[in-house]
Amino acid sequence: MKIAVIGGTGLIGSRVVKKLNTAGHEAVPHSQSTGVDVITGEGLAEAVAGADVVVNLTNSPTFDDASPAFFQTSMDNLLAAAQKGGVGHVVILSIVGADQVPGLDYYRAKVLQEDILKAGPIPYSIVHATQFMEFMDAFLSWTTEGDTVRLPTTPLQPIAAEDVSDAVADVAVGAPLNGALDIAGPDVVPLDELGRITLVAHPDGRTVVTDDTAGMFAAVPGDVLTAKDDARIAPTHYSDWLS
Repeated sequence: MKIAVIGGTGLIGSRVVKKLNTAGHEAVPHSQSTGVDVITGEGLAEAVAGADVVVNLTNSPTFDDASPAFFQTSMDNLLAAAQKGGVGHVVILSIVGADQVPGLDYYRAKVLQEDILKAGPIPYSIVHATQFMEFMDAFLSWTTEGDTVRLPTTPLQPIAAEDVSDAVADVAVGAPLNGALDIAGPDVVPLDELGRITLVAHPDGRTVVTDDTAGMFAAVPGDVLTAKDDARIAPTHYSDWLS
């Protein structure tokens, strides 16, 4: 299959391209660095023309109230180019439970992206992933003050980028779901405890303090960011990934 991977040079995209090509498909990475801009539309028509599948892994440069406009424009441009180019399947990566956290701008923006895809003219698949293990350092940095990291007890179910990429690649070469596949890591752990586990494995002098008002995840109600019964559970445990 010929597969255009938009955002194909990033954390997930580069892995997806490698997996697809190793499996014998023709996966081509596209990004701003290759001359494709999903906001201006530059290079987009050429990137998707003749592709069987388009995988859109582009991301908003910010997590704030500018993110909905990014996803609105990028999806409008992408779907128009894909329809014109004869694409038969569009895949995006989104977030488990995003629709349950309307208080976060970025999560509302991802739901908007999904809604645009669902209402579009092309068969589609959505992969919902839980929080990436690779983002833990960022989660810690957001709420660090001196040697103290304040983190809420929000339950997370972290998944390795490698496992996310496996799922995205599998979905890309399958029949369109016209729905979503949820994927998650094997363990549900409160965020504050994840922080402690991380700093035990890689100590840097910081200490985690539980604070259910700290950071963006304080806005998350209950366990909505963890997988439900029908999710695909990935094999990589956070402790193994850390080591």
